[in-house]
Amino acid sequence: MLDFNQLARQMQGISQHLVTESSAMRQKLDYAEVLMEQMPAMQTELMERQEKWGDRTIFTAAVPIEPIDTRVSVEAAPYAHTVLATDGSQIAPSHHEIAYCYLINTGRIILHYGQGKQPLLDSLPEVFYRPEDLFVSRQWGIRTEEWMSYRRTVTETEVLAELAQWVTQAPTRENSIELAIPEPIAEFIPEPITEAAATKKRSTRTKRTEQLSLLESQRTRAIPLITPSKIPTIAMVDGSLIYWFLEQLPGEARDRILQPILTAWRQLQSIGVPMVGYISASRSGESLNFFRFLTCPYTSPDCQTHCSNLPDKAPCQVLEPLRDAAVWARLLNPGQRSPLWRSSAKIQDYYEEQCIYFCYLHVGIEVARVEVPEWVAQDAAMMSRAMSLVIAQVQKGNGYPVALAEAHNQAVVRGGDRSRFFGLLEQQMIRAGLRN
Repeated sequence: MLDFNQLARQMQGISQHLVTESSAMRQKLDYAEVLMEQMPAMQTELMERQEKWGDRTIFTAAVPIEPIDTRVSVEAAPYAHTVLATDGSQIAPSHHEIAYCYLINTGRIILHYGQGKQPLLDSLPEVFYRPEDLFVSRQWGIRTEEWMSYRRTVTETEVLAELAQWVTQAPTRENSIELAIPEPIAEFIPEPITEAAATKKRSTRTKRTEQLSLLESQRTRAIPLITPSKIPTIAMVDGSLIYWFLEQLPGEARDRILQPILTAWRQLQSIGVPMVGYISASRSGESLNFFRFLTCPYTSPDCQTHCSNLPDKAPCQVLEPLRDAAVWARLLNPGQRSPLWRSSAKIQDYYEEQCIYFCYLHVGIEVARVEVPEWVAQDAAMMSRAMSLVIAQVQKGNGYPVALAEAHNQAVVRGGDRSRFFGLLEQQMIRAGLRN
């Protein structure tokens, strides 16, 4: 039982600490704005420093692709568009259950806007029980539970590419559909049943049949439609596209995870569907680390020589512990994005041509980090379209992309689902004659 009298005294100390910390953060934010004003005039020189000394630094700084003072107002999303999203969850293996296996459940979302189409909201469960699935990772010293989470990332990306293929290549009748538009037929009012009325009724019925035959023989009117390939479409995942966990994996294990992901991205590239990683409440400091080339007190930013043995932080860390999102929240208006940056994460040495770019996007309620592969960033029209659809999703979701929220809801495995899964497995084993 908690002693709230003692807790109350500690809370007072916490509040005082937070007030002091908040004041210090405001001062650092003010200083970050001052540095930002100096950046445009020195950007070229700082980028040259980064290129020359980047391999000697002890921090990872992103590379600005556009002028630092770039502020892009994102256009409104088109009326007709499609949003794809996936998310994953799992049931971890346990020796305490009836069988040692694990399950990956992938939530699939297709939301069509302005097209009169039904959405897709479902999940795709897959059970892994074969020895090659359960124990393959042990040769690299990776626990099955860790390998399961890596496999989940692969599955999310592969399913997303499959959804994009299905949406953009759905069968249609060229660029239009044929609809027969009949003329209205006068309402037929029955008369009393007499011989004359019966004759008139037969005559009217014959006339109506002739009218229908004439309508069938008439030329039909072609109604133009937007084909799936022309509808703006975006593929979204929750989280970063920079898979930091791959750095610690042996080469063969890394290839088994990364190569299928890169293949799925290439499929999206081939059909022109931009891939986007949406990061809410980002803790990254990659773009602020670029400022350290400006605040470095040495003529050459050689961290290995000047700062490798310092007991405390380096002299260039004047903005610590600020994060990118906090600074860009001051600099951006709602509906604007920051300049594009290219990540310098070492793991991207294995990404081949799929290097990750990012920007910060003010979506109204927060400043989110949005990551895209290089082929999206280098296509100005595609990049602009992607940003507009991201903001539209956040607005529809009241602060978070609705497609990602729905994908999470479809993917999540609750306690009751877990119990039913193992109950179903037990029934199947009993039917197979395995009672012990």
